[in-house]
Amino acid sequence: MHDSIVLYLSLIVVVLFLVMLAQRVRISYPIVLVLGGLALGFVPGLPEVSIDPELIFLIFLPPLLFEAAWQTSWKDFYKWRRVIASFAFLIVILTAGVIAYVSQSLIPGFTLALGFLLGGIISPPDAVAATSILKDIKVTKRLITIVEGESLLNDASSLIVFRFATTAVVSGSFVLSQAVVSFFLVIGMGVVIGLAVALIFYAIHRWLPTTPPIDTILTFVAPYAMYIAAEHFQFSGVIAVVTGGLFLSHHSHNILSHLSRIQGINVWSTIGFVLNGIVFMLIGLELPVIVQQLGDTSLYDAIRYGLIISGVIILTRLACTQGTALFTVFISRFIRTADDRPGWRAPLMFGWTGMRGVVSLASALSIPFLLNTGQPFPQRNLIIFITFVVILVTLVFQGLTLPYLVKWLDVGEMDYSLTSQEQAVNIRRKLAQESLNLINSRFEKEAGENDLVQSLKQKIENDIGFLNHVRESDLTYNTSEHVAQYQLVTREILEHKRSLLKQFNKKETYEEEVIRQHLSQLDLEEEKIRQQFLHLE
Repeated sequence: MHDSIVLYLSLIVVVLFLVMLAQRVRISYPIVLVLGGLALGFVPGLPEVSIDPELIFLIFLPPLLFEAAWQTSWKDFYKWRRVIASFAFLIVILTAGVIAYVSQSLIPGFTLALGFLLGGIISPPDAVAATSILKDIKVTKRLITIVEGESLLNDASSLIVFRFATTAVVSGSFVLSQAVVSFFLVIGMGVVIGLAVALIFYAIHRWLPTTPPIDTILTFVAPYAMYIAAEHFQFSGVIAVVTGGLFLSHHSHNILSHLSRIQGINVWSTIGFVLNGIVFMLIGLELPVIVQQLGDTSLYDAIRYGLIISGVIILTRLACTQGTALFTVFISRFIRTADDRPGWRAPLMFGWTGMRGVVSLASALSIPFLLNTGQPFPQRNLIIFITFVVILVTLVFQGLTLPYLVKWLDVGEMDYSLTSQEQAVNIRRKLAQESLNLINSRFEKEAGENDLVQSLKQKIENDIGFLNHVRESDLTYNTSEHVAQYQLVTREILEHKRSLLKQFNKKETYEEEVIRQHLSQLDLEEEKIRQQFLHLE
């Protein structure tokens, strides 16, 4: 136990340094972490690190999915629901079928059932990998929404395909009608359980006297409760977590106080960052163990199989994205679609975001060692190695080339007539004007008698004056430079205030707790200023 704790603490420290390296070289940190883990895995003398599938599925997967669901826009998710659903379910199953037939014809001794097993493992793009890489690239809101939505749901369909294929290989039998019924039952009941558990936590947050620390802890308990409850009844824990996460996120402003939301965001971002980092490091560190277990298959043949199947995976996804675009043009004649002319550029960009991740590797490692007959599970080690090669190729190759592809395609924002800049200015102007109207209509007397209310009114009037001046046509170089100067001045003032507070803290007549409260207020003020001008920089 002591050695494991030391190992993972050391791993976290390495993750931090590699992320800083990734920022310096301007490469998405998942890629650097995988390559860093790959390099560390071959350093002599270091302890061997092996991924425990149960650890990934039970410890890492629920909070990572919950965080992704919490950050997902339900409005955008619903708008693109057809595309998301088709890629999360239909395309995953189609890809698994393509891989099944290709691997059967390519690899000696590979049956169709083993091919479907491999296809179920490597067919879903990884939620964490895709979103982490897209954060560092300027892409359209549409692409981010569809990629995140697809990645939230596709693990469920792939794990179901994996479950059915494993059963077919182990037992030697497969009934299609039963598999279809079970598929919809597993998905549907996963939704039901996810909503049921979410409603329980909704009631706790809404009607019990919780505090910000309690609310934050409850948000960590919720995804595990959803996942475990669904898996206990052999339904989709992934769908349960995603469904429950979307529901609670949609109602977060009704059930959480402003302090709970601020604290929860900060805590979740930190925990999510650590979990993501460890997951990507583990992928790279696992390679030496996988190579040692190849057995009779030569390393050359295993790499060749992995590269060919990686190419098939990439081409299949690209074909599916272009095919979906053509189908959208056709079906838009009969039903209303979100975009009846998607073109080829955006689908090509979407097709290139199919990076695989740790869920695929954990699925491969969870393949049983023995069949029901007591014989070794056929081709288990080769399946695991091919899975690793697919992850490495899609994550590193596609991840590194995606920024250049995005720049080449040059797809502008397609769904919003106003830029983010214009939206931010319009919203702030409307909020300020309505606040001023409220003061003038309901608190006119207080504004005349109360210095604090009068000061508040003047501040709002000043904000309105600034926002009326700042319009899209006025956002010239000088305006942006003025914003930068304003931020520089405010930061200098805040730092000066912090220095004064430290001086106060040296005096015996002032409590340190009071000083800390003022320091916290300055932190919130600095963040407010940063967010206020985020779209004007």
